[in-house]
Amino acid sequence: MTARPLTAPPARLSALPPTVPLRALIFDVDGTLADTEHAHLAAFNDAFDQAGLDWHWDQPLYTRLLEVSGGKERITHYWTQVRGGVLAIDAGALADTVQTLHDLKTAAYERMVQQGAVQLRPGVLKLIESAHDAGLRLAIATTTSPVNIVALLRAAIGPDWTHIFQIIEDASTAPRKKPHPQVYLQTLQRLQLRAADCLAFEDSANGLEAATGAGLPTIVTPNAFTVQHHFAAALRVLPSLQGCSVAMLQAWHAAAQR
Repeated sequence: MTARPLTAPPARLSALPPTVPLRALIFDVDGTLADTEHAHLAAFNDAFDQAGLDWHWDQPLYTRLLEVSGGKERITHYWTQVRGGVLAIDAGALADTVQTLHDLKTAAYERMVQQGAVQLRPGVLKLIESAHDAGLRLAIATTTSPVNIVALLRAAIGPDWTHIFQIIEDASTAPRKKPHPQVYLQTLQRLQLRAADCLAFEDSANGLEAATGAGLPTIVTPNAFTVQHHFAAALRVLPSLQGCSVAMLQAWHAAAQR
């Protein structure tokens, strides 16, 4: 009787850990959903004119000022750091004047949006609609003011925009501005999701630092004001969301977990 040759047992395939499915998309607003910064710049200068100030921000100066998150914070920084000798007033009067300037600026910006001066960036609306149809949850995490969000999204999407974005965290709910991750941490808490369940969308270095500080894989779409920023920590850096599909996002999200 011929002995059968000994054979090794089949090798076990090492099981790969299951990937976490993509469940939500979290968007910044200014510069990410829409190319808003040119309108914001014009609105700041309009406010300065209305207030009788001889201030004028050009694009190079405003590009530098965008390193400071938040409109009121930007005015305060300019006043105290760049034009510190313009007026000598106490802290309370400074805060009141900054608030007045910001109110004038917000009203000017809202008028520009209503007049069609601001549009969603290429590919944004299609991706939002596709993600919503696919059952992904959509949220906003921004340091801009609520009135700016409402003006932009009502004009760009229509009155039903609040049914698309389930969660909104903004300057009124997250006082610690980007690059602090507060706004993203609060968004995740309200979504009741982990960072691994989501993708964030940003356009700036401050925004990327805030999102990744909350543990979020982040897709960056720079604009003319932020193209010189460093985005080494981004999951992807794209010129825009044009042609970006839900299937692509799901593939990138899965790859980020390996």
